[in-house]
Amino acid sequence: MQGRQPEQARKIVADAVALEAAGAALLVLECVPRTLAAEITRTLRTPVIGIGAGPETDAQVLVLHDMLGLNAKPPKFVRNFLQGASSVQQALTDYRNAVVAGSFPGAEHCFD
Repeated sequence: MQGRQPEQARKIVADAVALEAAGAALLVLECVPRTLAAEITRTLRTPVIGIGAGPETDAQVLVLHDMLGLNAKPPKFVRNFLQGASSVQQALTDYRNAVVAGSFPGAEHCFD
């Protein structure tokens, strides 16, 4: 987890701005506080992809093995989409639908 302290957060924002200025096509934020991810997403024109960074980013990503419940100790920001699904395809569809609907990630999947 990075960016909890104000100085760390300022550095991460500055680095994100510098990456965009250098021509980055997108930025992935992993395990940062939700408020920091939201600030970076508002600041950049470059798409921001979140993994454990809250729902305010432009898009979401999860590691397939995590989202299918195949990891014995999944990170806090993971939800097992295979649980209750009839197939892997259904789990992937459920993940997509949850992201589009805004029900994933929920508060329980975020860092503050």
